[in-house]
Amino acid sequence: MRISTFKRLHTEDRLFSLYWELRLLLYLGVLLLTTGLGILVYKHIDTIGHQAVLAFIAAVTLASFFYCVRKIPPFNWDKTTVADPLFDYAVLLGCLSLLIFIGYIQYEYDVFGDHYGLATFLPMVVLFCAAYYFDHLGALSLAITNLAAWAGIAVTPLQILRGGNFGDTRLIIIGMLLGCVLLTFGHLSSIRRLKGHFELTYSNFGLHLFFIAALAGLFKFDGIYLIWFAVLMGIAWYLGSRAFGRRSFYFIVVIVLYAYIALSYVVLHSMLTYTVFSFELVLMYFILSATGMALFLVYLNRQLKRYDRLQQ
Repeated sequence: MRISTFKRLHTEDRLFSLYWELRLLLYLGVLLLTTGLGILVYKHIDTIGHQAVLAFIAAVTLASFFYCVRKIPPFNWDKTTVADPLFDYAVLLGCLSLLIFIGYIQYEYDVFGDHYGLATFLPMVVLFCAAYYFDHLGALSLAITNLAAWAGIAVTPLQILRGGNFGDTRLIIIGMLLGCVLLTFGHLSSIRRLKGHFELTYSNFGLHLFFIAALAGLFKFDGIYLIWFAVLMGIAWYLGSRAFGRRSFYFIVVIVLYAYIALSYVVLHSMLTYTVFSFELVLMYFILSATGMALFLVYLNRQLKRYDRLQQ
């Protein structure tokens, strides 16, 4: 009786960690701060003045990076840990302020003119340097986003972007190639141990970008959609096999969902082509196929857990 009472009291007195909750609140604080500054500037720009706003944003950017440079230990290719709890948020604030500064001077003073690629290339370089030097995943995500924007603007004619024709063949090819490049970077980061923990971020962006562009190509190239579908499914099988080998259930789910979208498009397209399209048939297809996909994912999850038990 005394032992059970002791265990109960010990369980009730156990401390509960608020680490992730506090980190989330701090990240939200940085985002709300930058958003609030933007709203304040927008409402009072006539009384504040553009030069004063730019000077303030530049001061915030420089102060944030200066603070981080003083706190970061010497650079190495392994994962770097900084004891200061404000370090990550200072890096994020500096990167966001830099993007706001570049966007502001381009919008207000047209510094880069029609060379929009340069307006995305310069912050992209700074963000990649900041991501590796400060070992920051948030800065890496912003850098990859700028890389995608720069690639789209640099290769695609400006008239297409202004016209909103994002189904253009060039953009589809750019998206697929850039997705492959990001996946390759993630793989090299892991095997070469060059900030190997960046692999997940590279692979996540690369996977989504590649499959979104590939699905856009499937929808666009109607004449060769079966060939496009076969190639897409082959790549999905290859990437899915790699994800299974790495025991990454998240990537398995993502790949299966994209493959399911492609398969559903081909099935519906075939129904329309051979005039067998009906609401009842489509409803039955989605019920049976969604159930089959869910069972398939459950099976894969069990296989992963079984393999993990065997390894132990």
